[in-house]
Amino acid sequence: MAAAAGGKAAMERHQSIDAQLRLLAPGKVSEDDKLVEYDALLVDRFLDILQDLHGPHLREFVQECYELSAEYENDRDEARLDELGRKLTSLPPGDSIVVSSSFSHMLNLANLAEEVQIAHRRRIKLKRGDFADEASAPTESDIEETLKRLVTQLGKSRDEVFDALKNQTVDLVFTAHPTQSVRRSLLQKHGRIRNCLRQLYAKDITADDKQELDEALQREIQAAFRTDEIRRTPPTPQDEMRAGMSYFHETIWKGVPKFLRRIDTALKNIGINERLPYNAPLIQFSSWMGGDRDGNPRVTPEVTRDVCLLARMMAANLYFSQIEDLMFELSMWRCSDELRVRADELHRSSRKAAKHYIEFWKQIPPNEPYRVILGGVRDKLYYTRERTRHLLTTGVSEIPEEATFTNVEEFLEPLEMCYRSLCACGDKPIADGSLLDFLRQVSTFGLALVKLDIRQESDRHTDVLDAITTHLGIGSYAEWSEEKRQDWLLSELRGKRPLFGSDLPQTEEIADVLGTFHVLAELPADCFGAYIISMATAPSDVLAVELLQRECHIKQPLRVVPLFEKLADLEAAPAAVARLFSIDWYMNRINGKQEVMIGYSDSGKDAGRLSAAWQMYKAQEELVKVAKHYGVKLTMFHGRGGTVGRGGGPSHLAILSQPPDTIHGSLRVTVQGEVIEHSFGEEHLCFRTLQRFTAATLEHGMHPPISPKPEWRALMDEMAVVATNEYRSIVFKEPRFVEYFRSATPETEYGRMNIGSRPSKRKPSGGIESLRAIPWIFAWTQTRFHLPVWLGFGAAFKHIMQKDIRNIHILKEMYNEWPFFRVTLDLLEMVFAKGDPGIAALYDKLLVTDDLQSFGEQLRNNFEETKQLLLQVAGHKDVLEGDPYLRQRLRLRESYITTLNVCQAYTLKRIRDPSFEVKPQPALSKEFVDDNHPAELVQLNAASEYAPGLEDTLILTMKGIAAGMQNTG
Repeated sequence: MAAAAGGKAAMERHQSIDAQLRLLAPGKVSEDDKLVEYDALLVDRFLDILQDLHGPHLREFVQECYELSAEYENDRDEARLDELGRKLTSLPPGDSIVVSSSFSHMLNLANLAEEVQIAHRRRIKLKRGDFADEASAPTESDIEETLKRLVTQLGKSRDEVFDALKNQTVDLVFTAHPTQSVRRSLLQKHGRIRNCLRQLYAKDITADDKQELDEALQREIQAAFRTDEIRRTPPTPQDEMRAGMSYFHETIWKGVPKFLRRIDTALKNIGINERLPYNAPLIQFSSWMGGDRDGNPRVTPEVTRDVCLLARMMAANLYFSQIEDLMFELSMWRCSDELRVRADELHRSSRKAAKHYIEFWKQIPPNEPYRVILGGVRDKLYYTRERTRHLLTTGVSEIPEEATFTNVEEFLEPLEMCYRSLCACGDKPIADGSLLDFLRQVSTFGLALVKLDIRQESDRHTDVLDAITTHLGIGSYAEWSEEKRQDWLLSELRGKRPLFGSDLPQTEEIADVLGTFHVLAELPADCFGAYIISMATAPSDVLAVELLQRECHIKQPLRVVPLFEKLADLEAAPAAVARLFSIDWYMNRINGKQEVMIGYSDSGKDAGRLSAAWQMYKAQEELVKVAKHYGVKLTMFHGRGGTVGRGGGPSHLAILSQPPDTIHGSLRVTVQGEVIEHSFGEEHLCFRTLQRFTAATLEHGMHPPISPKPEWRALMDEMAVVATNEYRSIVFKEPRFVEYFRSATPETEYGRMNIGSRPSKRKPSGGIESLRAIPWIFAWTQTRFHLPVWLGFGAAFKHIMQKDIRNIHILKEMYNEWPFFRVTLDLLEMVFAKGDPGIAALYDKLLVTDDLQSFGEQLRNNFEETKQLLLQVAGHKDVLEGDPYLRQRLRLRESYITTLNVCQAYTLKRIRDPSFEVKPQPALSKEFVDDNHPAELVQLNAASEYAPGLEDTLILTMKGIAAGMQNTG
């Protein structure tokens, strides 16, 4: 009864927002939509907890703030923001922290309600087979629907589909985890809240189950609220790696074989009675955690060594813990002669030699040959794990390398023999059970769990080579022309003499670069994937890395991947790659395969989203032409971030909007920040993510999107020039911009969040150009202005429409027929739905000097004009009118975010202007009143140079807004 009453009270409190949501999309949000109900339940439980902990006055205050925010969202009256600001600044430090934490927590709960609703809606649609209102749904997350569509609607043969699928590769690259603003301990609690909510609404739940689940839900919500949200120290690269690797342990390890089984089922359902080969390279995983040293002095050679060994130890441990289950299952005695002979030999030798498993070997009867074979595998896994652990902790191990697995082929061989034997003896159904799953795990994860990419700036390699040539007395490499650099590099690569010895003078930076190469030479080759060169511009950048690999005695050199980031580099990339392919030595080195990375983040920061997106599209087209001309298979590596400003957005749409022939069954893409949690935080999310990438990659290869018409290209070229000029004239040439940016956003306070090991700037003394893309996007996201995403679009649209009125019809045609253009504009429309110039105006009013007020107003007018022009092109009357579900989800979060925005703006004012007068009222929280001292929370940052409570309040608002925007940058 209590739960029912609580639910009714919650619904009454949320009645106004519920009505608003229904009005947003009348007749479109289905009756089975439970988002508002889910959110109402979670927030009601939280408010009860807040009242128990801090008293009714604080609960009432939080509800009043919410109501003021909701009123502002309805009427956009800025007086509501002023009133809200006065209320929030009246709080003493302890209360201010609790209120900020409360709204941050409610936004996290809203996100959990949203995730449960998305899964609920998806299950209903799959059960009904109803995708009428969601054309992209099968591609989005259902591999079987994609296979059926390719065969029945697009005329592909079953053999064509099977061949394409078993030969395609999607490599998901986990980058360092700094942009995940939520602590790992909280993410785990959020997962339990999500599970409780899901089970509470199950159809077959009993009254007792419901009561127990409701108690568990309240317990988890309180545990999350009582956990400090703030990281008090920056994470180390090893911390980031452990956080990233935890996803493998919790979801990916079991998710991969489960997903591959679904592929088998989907193939069977379209008439292919053959399983996907266990060693098909369908899904692969790589990592930058502990390998990305681009501007991060904390990623040292020692860190790289540690994370590689840690990953190998984790892999061996996962295999070791699973091998016993497999041994228990394979108890049959019939086997092939090949396996019988091996088992007899192994059983005799192992009974004599085994140190750790002598009792185990005594227990295996000779007529259980599979267990004997797998026992040998288990032994080697034990020694593999222990040797790696010793190397990680002490740097040495007495366990000889011969006692361990040194390569994945050695690991697979006994497993393959067991599989062949079972099939030969008529036990193929058994072979296709856990043993097949295990084979697929070994094939996917290998001995290293993930392959570590190394990333370094091209200038760092130049510095090393300059030190070498100077030491040799042949001049300064840094001052040579590109032609001279290439000639010298090739002459050395073709020769055999060592370039330098221990007498080479080394700065700390040079020693760091060379130390990294020495680690690559020391560790097993299967630890590593690609060597990525940031800010690559010329063939010499690639040849330099090849030479350094040889000089440092790397037996199996890493493939070298140039990363083209800024607009000019993207434009020059096809010519640079063509020059590289014209070098005979290099063509012999790469064996017909090349990988090229394109950077979404820095290109967007350099030229704006429209120009960057179009230039990356054209660069990919030209790179593919170059590769075809030279007979090279090209793999594009997409360096996407989590936000639209850094190339983010729905993965299936991003893939399907790429130029034709640029994926062709081979794709690498980064997975960053919150995207890792959203994609792999739970088993069902992992499963859906793998389906999305696999299905979209397959469809793009077998049914490529259309190429743009010549008139579309001409229009895009012209628009890109106008957009770039507009963007750069404001961001880089407008003398007032830098001061305005740093005043109107929390950019200078970003580092206090401690969400990453990497500094926010490549060069501490630099300006906007040296600022990393993440804090650049983060700052504008916090104020809900999103300037880097939309700036330039409006000028481009306006120019084209004013030039010729008929161009509006061409733009509409492009939107309706060209996936690239439609996705670009749809993502921009979503950003406008998240934006609010009224909130940005509040930051200006409080934080920006009088002489910059007009500049801010000019930018906000630009925002509104751009939005109207976008709607005109898309043929929409209002933003997201074609996606009522997304519109509903965004609207639900707005009132929570607005309170945090107002709190943040006033907190920044108090931090930056100590003379700003506030008159705190008596404490509202009974906890603080009873204790008669500021909250312990305030004391956590006692070392802050700010007034008590301000730093924690500010950080909590940053985290809450990031949760509401569902990204940090």
